[in-house]
Amino acid sequence: MNEDLWVFATVVEQSSLNKASKLLNLSQPALSRKIAKLEEELGVVLFERKGKRLELTETGLAAYNYAVEQRSRHNEFMQSISRFKSPVRNIATVGASLTTIQTTLPPLIEALMDKYPDTELKLVTGKTHEIVSQVKENKLDLGVIASSISDPGLQCVPLFQDHLMLVVPRKHKLTRTGRAVVMEDLNELPMITFSKDTWYRRLVDNLFGKYAVNPDTRMEIDSFEAIVRLLPICKAAALLPRSYLRPQLLRDNELVSLPMKELGETRRATCLIYPLQPENGSQALEWAAEIKDLFRSSLSFPAEESLM
Repeated sequence: MNEDLWVFATVVEQSSLNKASKLLNLSQPALSRKIAKLEEELGVVLFERKGKRLELTETGLAAYNYAVEQRSRHNEFMQSISRFKSPVRNIATVGASLTTIQTTLPPLIEALMDKYPDTELKLVTGKTHEIVSQVKENKLDLGVIASSISDPGLQCVPLFQDHLMLVVPRKHKLTRTGRAVVMEDLNELPMITFSKDTWYRRLVDNLFGKYAVNPDTRMEIDSFEAIVRLLPICKAAALLPRSYLRPQLLRDNELVSLPMKELGETRRATCLIYPLQPENGSQALEWAAEIKDLFRSSLSFPAEESLM
């Protein structure tokens, strides 16, 4: 009945079946049937015809006042519950190793949230092989990993090149040698390294093994931020990815990065991976395309080489 009441109120307010039918996008016969149906349900006459004019009966006026009141209450109710309605949100699940989250993800997330403010982003951390497996199984929409892979079910897109840098406190002895630092200088040098069983740690261990370097490892930590904060306190050195070493970070912690020719051997690509046939369909492919575009244009890392 409510719908017919709203129609009836519109006819009264327009003072014309013709005007009301246009406003309601109904034919005049259909509009007349609705009014007749309402009169039948109420058991009263709402209008009296006087020539071409319709005039409200006394009962019709009461019905109109009731219809206006009910329409107003309905609108108020709909407004009151509107704040509880949330728009349909897309959910993007992105996997990355802890090291990648600390280097690559912050600027990437910021850029994606600016581009897709209604998308809910869920981050999952894991080791590289775990991220690859979950992306392949469509448990993750996208993955960002610190290496390049070849898998028939995945698309692997290099985003940028990165390599390790030697980082020391500003007044460290290696800053005063007057020559380029070489691998021999790291032998028995107090250092803070990344935790074992991580990609960066394997990279460092392989490098030390190749050059027969045995540093004095003081701490093993799985957080770049913690390593950076502890270097001045421990007067130690560390090998950290260039993408993490932003100038402001070094200045704030009174650190410097020193070039070492041998560290060029640690160069590797940070890559975006996603399924060739994602369950999220075109949305996941759109996110992947946007990430690639971001690395071509707005995103930048310290002295890195973009591969896009």
